[in-house]
Amino acid sequence: MTQQTIGLHVDPADETIRLGPLEVRFLLTGDDSAGSVAVFELFVPSGQRLMAPAHSHDRYEETIYGISGVSTWTVDGRPIDVGPRQALCIPRGAVHRFDNNGSQDVKALCVITPAAIGPQYFRESAEVINAAAGGPPDPARMVEIMRRHGLTPAPPPAQA
Repeated sequence: MTQQTIGLHVDPADETIRLGPLEVRFLLTGDDSAGSVAVFELFVPSGQRLMAPAHSHDRYEETIYGISGVSTWTVDGRPIDVGPRQALCIPRGAVHRFDNNGSQDVKALCVITPAAIGPQYFRESAEVINAAAGGPPDPARMVEIMRRHGLTPAPPPAQA
C-alpha cells in the first residue's frame, strides 16, 4: 500500500498559529492518531513570557523536548530549564507555565498524550492574545477558553 491509498501523509495538520510573538505548528492532531497523541512545535522568541495564566490539565500529560534555546518551565512552583536534546514530562494535575528568559529563541516539540487538546484551543487563544495588541489578554476570555478545552487556570500567585 502507498501512503495515498491509506490516507497517510507527512504533517497532516500543517498550520502555524501565531499567539502574539509565539508560534505553534501542529504536526499531528488527535484526528491523525485516533486520539492517541497530538504533537506540535513551539517557537518562543528570546525574552518572551507565556501570556496565558499558569494552568494544569487532568486528562493528559505534556512532554516537552528541547530543540534549540533554553525554555524555563515552572512546574508546581519549581523552575526547570529545558535545553536542546532534553525532555520534561509534565504529569496530569501539575500547575505549570513557561518562559524564555534567555537570549536565544526557543524551539521545542510538545507531545500531548492522549490527544485531549488540539489546534482549536490555540486558534481561540490566539484571537484573544492578538486582539490585545501586545498588552495583557482579556483574563476572563482566556480562562473561559482554557476551561472549555480542559485546562484548569491556576489562581494568581499570592502577593508578598
